Amino acid sequence: MAAGLVSVPTFVAMMSAIPVFLSECVMKKSRITGTREWSVGTVNCCKGCTHNCRYCWARAQALRFKWIQSPEQWLLPQVRQHEVTKKRKKAKGTIMFPSTHDITPEVLVPCTRVLRNLLEAGNRVLVVSKPHWETIQTICAEFADYRPRILFRFTIGAEDNEILSYWEPNAPGFEERLACLQHAHGEGFQTSISVEPMLDSAGVVDLVHTLASLVTDSIWIGKMNRIRHAFKAVSDKDEAAIQEIQQGQTDARIWAIYDALKYHPKVSWKDSVKKVVGIAPLAQPGLDK
Repeated sequence: MAAGLVSVPTFVAMMSAIPVFLSECVMKKSRITGTREWSVGTVNCCKGCTHNCRYCWARAQALRFKWIQSPEQWLLPQVRQHEVTKKRKKAKGTIMFPSTHDITPEVLVPCTRVLRNLLEAGNRVLVVSKPHWETIQTICAEFADYRPRILFRFTIGAEDNEILSYWEPNAPGFEERLACLQHAHGEGFQTSISVEPMLDSAGVVDLVHTLASLVTDSIWIGKMNRIRHAFKAVSDKDEAAIQEIQQGQTDARIWAIYDALKYHPKVSWKDSVKKVVGIAPLAQPGLDK
């Protein structure tokens, strides 16, 4: 047989393998992860965020693609005015707002304008935030008429303020976030929680039990993904914190959390957990329960 040629049986075997290979590629590419687990689309109106979360993937991407020149620049949010005034259309599913920044007091006015544009277009909006008392009071007051189409999802990765203040230095502490949850729930809004990323895996079960009575929807639990890509350790303290996160989300630890909460009616699992415990991924984006 000439060099570089293959036999007919080998060629047939290679060709028959192509559909399987392509199918696997499509499956990997189309797996529903991240914001697509919660929504069919996301809207943002700022570049940057004052919370300064160490694990912030949006900041890491902004640095990577040179949208900002330094991490410090991310702490000075720039309002994207065209996104604020943009006329919105009704989407075929839930829209998440925001996803790459937060609704902080500094940008509350443009954020409420975007939220109003989304709601007036008829959208159901998932409002995701590490909530400030001022912002949640304002949103609840201004959008009371839209209660049925607003679902709050407050990020609370730990109950321990020392842990929160390390990973999310400028975000509100646990007590303020809890007060916001109590307020939104008391005002009749739909409420939910994101424990993603888990910042204190040892306290996750207790955290769920603390918050569950104030949640009308789901408590989502997920790992801290790609931690060393988003956060570079520059001190022994940083390295110890990263290792603590990694040790807290080993497969064994994830299984322990899953076994403790798998029958809880309000607990949902992000894809990072589903992969470990063998739960099938979502069939299509935005299938939030």
